[in-house]
Amino acid sequence: MPGRPGCRAAITASGDAFIKMTLQPEPTRQEPRGEIILRAVGGASHIGPDEWNACAGADDPFLSHGFFRALEASGSASAETGWLPQHLIAEREGRVLGILPLYLKSHSFGEYVFDQGWAEAYERAGGRYYPKLQGGVPFTPVTGRRLLVRAGVDARPVEDALIEGSLALTERLGASSLHVIFPGEAEWRRLSRAGFLPRTGLQFHWRNEAHRHFDDFLSTLSSRKRKAIRKERRAAQAIEGIAFETLIGLEITERHWDAFDRCYRATSEGKWGYPYLTRAFFSHLGERLGSRVVLMLASRAGRTIAGALHLLGSDALYGRNWGSIEHHRFLHFELCYYRAIELAIEKGLARVEAGAQGGHKLARGYLPVPTYSAHWIREPALKEAVARYLDQERRQVGREIGFLETFAPFRKS
Repeated sequence: MPGRPGCRAAITASGDAFIKMTLQPEPTRQEPRGEIILRAVGGASHIGPDEWNACAGADDPFLSHGFFRALEASGSASAETGWLPQHLIAEREGRVLGILPLYLKSHSFGEYVFDQGWAEAYERAGGRYYPKLQGGVPFTPVTGRRLLVRAGVDARPVEDALIEGSLALTERLGASSLHVIFPGEAEWRRLSRAGFLPRTGLQFHWRNEAHRHFDDFLSTLSSRKRKAIRKERRAAQAIEGIAFETLIGLEITERHWDAFDRCYRATSEGKWGYPYLTRAFFSHLGERLGSRVVLMLASRAGRTIAGALHLLGSDALYGRNWGSIEHHRFLHFELCYYRAIELAIEKGLARVEAGAQGGHKLARGYLPVPTYSAHWIREPALKEAVARYLDQERRQVGREIGFLETFAPFRKS
């Protein structure tokens, strides 16, 4: 397994500490000497919220203890749904230094980084792809830190321990592979140096160029695109009997969650055949994340017909889930894209991340950006085949981003 000089891993049988890492800091470092103990635990409930959040930080709501607890306590991410928590904790003298959220998976659903083709090819050749180990946030295609290290701690040795420990855990669990999805670019490169196969994808994000209001943003677009957006907004707002509301935090009641859940379930069952999130998840989310939760609803004749769920970060608004029980042209764009831009401008946020895929976002001011994932595969033949495929895919994604940028809707200077 890849590691750095001064770290060595060994399987132990004491308690739930299955790996013992001995840290030997560089002579110039002031980090206390002592062993780093790694433990895999069966859920975020096994880690105190304060300890978890001290590692996750406050900027990204998806990394918070509350978000993972909402997923797990609601039964959305559980052994029954094929998401068995195996969160890796790095400790020294009982103090949590770092966390790598991990799940043992029996399928590849809810990830937004697609490896089903790898699984089918491997199993046709007589291999067993599942279970696999997954690093990241379930059902959440949002880029963020994955090696969560407590602020004020020398991060490098803790990250090394988490990486090496995750590979040891993959071996111990008999998993075919380990996949870290949607890390930031720096972590992606770090994992690549540790022997993971690098993969890229793309999303579309809106960037706030110090806009004062929505019309200020529109003024940066070409005349044709500006007119098209205004036309779409007028059409959505002219739906007979339509009313819109944006609710934040305590403004969201169980009645609102009931209505949104009906919309989410109708769309998920129609589009994917399975709604990943349970009704209880939304209540847990509202309770645990409070003012970071934003719900945008559309009602007609007093009945909620569509909704978009967003989360507020320190510098971004994240669009997460959409649902509707009535189809109206441009209503999705109004709730998920345009009202999200308005809220981001109002709150002075740097960007809006509107979820996975969606080339149609480009014409609405959302520009292509790369996303990243890293994949460690145990079987050499499968690893070699996947590496060749990813080399080609990365080049293709790079060309696609460059091509899409030429169609950006902004006025030429």
